[in-house]
Amino acid sequence: MGKKVIRRFYRFFGRVQGVGFRYTAYYAARSLGCTGYVRNEYDGSVTMEIQGSEEEIDRVIQEINQSRFIRIHKMDVIEIKVNPDENGFDPQ
Repeated sequence: MGKKVIRRFYRFFGRVQGVGFRYTAYYAARSLGCTGYVRNEYDGSVTMEIQGSEEEIDRVIQEINQSRFIRIHKMDVIEIKVNPDENGFDPQ
């Protein structure tokens, strides 16, 4: 039996730009086999769509939170439709 794949949209607020957020998310997601993207937004937030098992996604969030420079003050999350054709994780 395979893993159950889910997809989530996140918006992060706080000290999240210029502190290696996208780099950290990219390498954590890639190392765990997650797909999606992460990007800086004009309002100073960072958005991310990530697809994988719930455990893999939670681990990516944990890795981001463990960074010594990133400080997330608020995080919005919505579960969204899985993209079965997606390959890779793209820092935008």
